Amino acid sequence: MVLSLITDAKNAISKHSKLGDWNWPMIVYISLCHFAAFHGLTIIHKCAWSTLLLAFWLWPLTGLGITAGAHRLWSHRSYKASFPLRLFLMLANSMANQGSIYHWSRDHRVHHKHSETDADPHNATRGFFFAHMGWLFVKKHRDVIKEGLKLNFDDLSADQCVVWQKKLDPWFSLFMCFALPGYMAQALGDNFWNGFFVAGAVRYIYVLHATWCVNSAAHLYGDHPYDENSWPAENPMVSLVAVGEGWHNWHHKYPFDYAASEFGIFEQFNPTKLMIDFWCMIGLASDRKRALGAWARLKAVKEEQMYGKNQQQPGHEITDKDLSELKKMK
Repeated sequence: MVLSLITDAKNAISKHSKLGDWNWPMIVYISLCHFAAFHGLTIIHKCAWSTLLLAFWLWPLTGLGITAGAHRLWSHRSYKASFPLRLFLMLANSMANQGSIYHWSRDHRVHHKHSETDADPHNATRGFFFAHMGWLFVKKHRDVIKEGLKLNFDDLSADQCVVWQKKLDPWFSLFMCFALPGYMAQALGDNFWNGFFVAGAVRYIYVLHATWCVNSAAHLYGDHPYDENSWPAENPMVSLVAVGEGWHNWHHKYPFDYAASEFGIFEQFNPTKLMIDFWCMIGLASDRKRALGAWARLKAVKEEQMYGKNQQQPGHEITDKDLSELKKMK
């Protein structure tokens, strides 16, 4: 993976230097953030235990702002969340600092609709480096913009939390990501800068790369049990670092599934599913969508095609979209 990253990076630098389409503000910003994180690593031994625990605790918290928030709630509408939960997820997402919910969800919907084409913002066919982080360093392909303009985002524009965050972007997210952890560390007895660089920058860069791994490693390495023709794969290691987002072959086959995986949390590491289930249990969320019935029926069709037997399995109700897919298979 490291060798692939280096090789792709060299090729990308050569190609885009000729094209002259670098996104310099993003290059400078991400570089500065990595320098800040490196400095944070050099001062970890000076931090109080409270700051280190804060940094560790902020990993899954801010991760949920992406996985349960921007991804499964706002991008795919795979479950419904009450206003208090949406407010919490918006704040967690702001601390994750990966762009506004509106822009993250917009790009992600385009990615799913046009995965591994020029219209995919982080097209994995362009190499590991591009899919991981290189896509942010260059201007978007014209097809990404063109196809994005065709999609409807009225649901995002109607959400108070999304609109409020978008209006304050990027200053609110920068404060939440870096300054707030500094003040929190200070309140816990450490100094502001230890919190800023360790609970802020180090944690931020870790979560950022974990998210990027979903676009790169989970699109290039792993098994394809649900759709052998697609690039997204089942990658347990990515799921471990990205709070349950590595079961990517299932997710791209059934993006409306709130679990983003076939099995339960005891069989597949998926803290995000656990938290959504918990929120539903206490009344903060509802209407979780699941694709188990669709998968059971597709398996039955595949078995019938392979063995000439109809071994349909019981499952939940499927959508019109799934019925359409079944007809195409036949």
